[in-house]
Amino acid sequence: MDASVAVKPYKKEFDYSYALGAFPTVELIKKRPEQVTEVLLHSTFTDRELIMSLCREHNIPVLENDKTIARLSDKENVFVIGVFRKYEDTLAADQPHLMLVNPGNMGNAGTIFRTCLAFGIHDVAIITPGIDRFHPKAVRASMGALFSLRVQCFPDFETYRKQYGTAERKLYSFMLTGKKQLTAENCPKPELFTLIFGNEATGLPEEYADFSESIIIPQSPEVDSLNLTIAVGIGAYLFRKV
Repeated sequence: MDASVAVKPYKKEFDYSYALGAFPTVELIKKRPEQVTEVLLHSTFTDRELIMSLCREHNIPVLENDKTIARLSDKENVFVIGVFRKYEDTLAADQPHLMLVNPGNMGNAGTIFRTCLAFGIHDVAIITPGIDRFHPKAVRASMGALFSLRVQCFPDFETYRKQYGTAERKLYSFMLTGKKQLTAENCPKPELFTLIFGNEATGLPEEYADFSESIIIPQSPEVDSLNLTIAVGIGAYLFRKV
């Protein structure tokens, strides 16, 4: 194995990014093999059989370079890095969507991606400005789930609605001022829907209640609001529960 080509610590303007860790890298190779440019291994990494097999299958270069891994990762326990080209997705019009409006936390976004995949939601809309879905922190927090999803960014909600809004698609906005309390007993069960969640700090703008059904998750008055990732988990579970 040769030394890696020159790759630099991540910046948003790059046309490539990294999957940090063995599990996210395996998911990257399985789900998006055509985007992978190389895989970096640390000299002390011994559990190589699966990664080497996948890389041979897809003709992906495997390179050993401890210094490059140390330079690209801010954590000491990273022994594998998958380098991949960024790509564009288009949401499936006939599938349920989850929408994040101006999400601000990379770790939360990655956890939400993983939660969506766990509950069978494969399409995520992001209203910008918001997180960089390809940031290594988001990729790692998703444990590679990002590569199984279709994630599309939109400059505003109206652009999303023009592309995917139909009479069949029901919109549900999760808000502290929501008119409907969501429970396991009264959760709607439309075939086609979009669950809409706001920024971690500011929530959704009130105008979202004008063009969607506003929902609140009942909670104790002892806290001001649920963590965004928890709220998404509850909503995704209830709406996808058979």
